[in-house]
Amino acid sequence: MVISPMCGKVGTKMKIYVDYDDCICETARAFTGIADRLFGKKIPYENVRFFNLQDSFELTDEEYEILMLEGHRPEVLLSYEETPGASKVLNEWIDQGNEVSIITGRPFSAFEPSREWLDQHGLERVKMFCLNKYGRDAFIKNSDFNLELDDYYKMSFDFAVEDSPMAFKFFDHLPELKVIIFDRPWNQGCGLPNDNYSRYMNWDQIRERVGRRV
Repeated sequence: MVISPMCGKVGTKMKIYVDYDDCICETARAFTGIADRLFGKKIPYENVRFFNLQDSFELTDEEYEILMLEGHRPEVLLSYEETPGASKVLNEWIDQGNEVSIITGRPFSAFEPSREWLDQHGLERVKMFCLNKYGRDAFIKNSDFNLELDDYYKMSFDFAVEDSPMAFKFFDHLPELKVIIFDRPWNQGCGLPNDNYSRYMNWDQIRERVGRRV
């Protein structure tokens, strides 16, 4: 009998939720450059202490809207750097028969370039859904999403990889879910809701954690 190091026993496959921004690509790092270029805001990445970039960069409502529109232009989305090791680990999980779904708060207007970015980084096999995680007007006004909350809550996962404390509420319906917090400056001060949550620094550590399964 061959025992899978990923799943613990033969035939046991997992469903894995993975956030997009700042889990598989370096979105916030890119936004520090955009904020500097547009508004002269020189905020080091390590000082991005709030998930809400308007607060981190001390922007007016008008400046924030300009920032988000710029950061969601297709050519800008395609320019974001991959988080080291992300595509390698996700593809390993898929090769082992696990189901990987990207659940992003990006609006559906960003779907095509976001999907293209995944394909360019060897992630053609991952599913991608745009879920209204942060409020319909949080990023681009009057946004549409291709995954409704009612349908999301019918989905189940064994693991979730997420960086935003604001997204934790979307895991409350899955009491057995193991939530991996990708360590970022804006989540370092947040408390973890329960023992199912744990913090990891990089994709090598995340791979090892998911490999233990329990």
